[in-house]
Amino acid sequence: MREGPLFICTRYSANTERALVAWTVRMFYVCRTLFAKYTRAESVSKMLWRGATMSFKVMAICAGRHGGNGEALAKEALCAVREAGGEVELINLFDYNILPCTGCEGCTMQMGKMGAGLQKEYHGCVLKNKDDVDAIIRELQTCQGVIFSVPTYDLTPSSVYTRFAQRFLAYELSFLLAIGAVKENPHTVAGLISVGGSMHDWQSLALESLQATMFTMSMTVVDRYMAQRDGRPGNAFVWGDDVEWGGQIARAHKMGENIVKAIRTPVDERCWLGDPDDGVCPNCHSSLVYPGDKHWDGVEFPWECAVCGAGGDIVTDERTGRPKLKIAENGLIRDRNDDHARAEHLNEINKTRDEFFAHMDEVKPLMEKYAKMTYPTLEIKRD
Repeated sequence: MREGPLFICTRYSANTERALVAWTVRMFYVCRTLFAKYTRAESVSKMLWRGATMSFKVMAICAGRHGGNGEALAKEALCAVREAGGEVELINLFDYNILPCTGCEGCTMQMGKMGAGLQKEYHGCVLKNKDDVDAIIRELQTCQGVIFSVPTYDLTPSSVYTRFAQRFLAYELSFLLAIGAVKENPHTVAGLISVGGSMHDWQSLALESLQATMFTMSMTVVDRYMAQRDGRPGNAFVWGDDVEWGGQIARAHKMGENIVKAIRTPVDERCWLGDPDDGVCPNCHSSLVYPGDKHWDGVEFPWECAVCGAGGDIVTDERTGRPKLKIAENGLIRDRNDDHARAEHLNEINKTRDEFFAHMDEVKPLMEKYAKMTYPTLEIKRD
């Protein structure tokens, strides 16, 4: 048991755990209703979507070196936003102290306790007063648009970015709206830029991995771009395979324009603004699909998108001649971009926990056994 302002009780009964998880599921449905309400109502949000004279702010978040290609592309995207009359902000994650998520479950346990009436105030992440993540996300939540520009290392986004993004759970937007910590859903739109020294074959997980970090913050990706052959600072000014866009800098400028266009479009009318032929999945434009496996409740699709979870069959696009995911009639029931569909994952968690607690008598001795088990490790002596 932990005491203090971030009191987290770890001694729950099985019934209490089931009650907390059930409440969390209900909260997702409540938040979905609230989102629909905000979309329909004549609220401040709706007013912001109307007209070119609206006030809006866009933040660019870089995770690469200062003076590098990613930072240049992000700055050019912000140029387009500023030209459209928007307020802009640029941060580079290298300038901030970002601790890794410890997996303590402090945030989700607090959410459960508040739902059960055991805690009155949500204190957020247990690390929020120890590093800069909370300040960054609070500022991000004041923006209507965000552009992420991240270098690619070993096919995936850099660790500087993933360390930051894996802290998002403590800021689950639907929950923060429900408890009033965030007063209004900003319906934030996002643009993604991956920057690598090679072509797509050495960046094959980059954009998809970036997209997978958008769900928890409920950010809608309206454009994405893979900057290729940018191994040295300045490469972005020399070449780019986007002839129709006029090169990488021009493509970044276009992304900024697309972000502005999306912000100025009513939420229920927003759509994909990037390359229409990008990716294999027509729902999120991911290039990653895999042979589907049976889900916990028996749902199964021949093929699934690894990012958004859309299900269907692989077909040949008649226009391009390339493979495409043809989404099944019920293929979006697990769409991770949809709050209702995401909530179904909590039903899975509920069932998994129920089954786990039914085996506690046999599990506890094994947990104690492995907790006490020790092995030689590497010890590093420092002066």
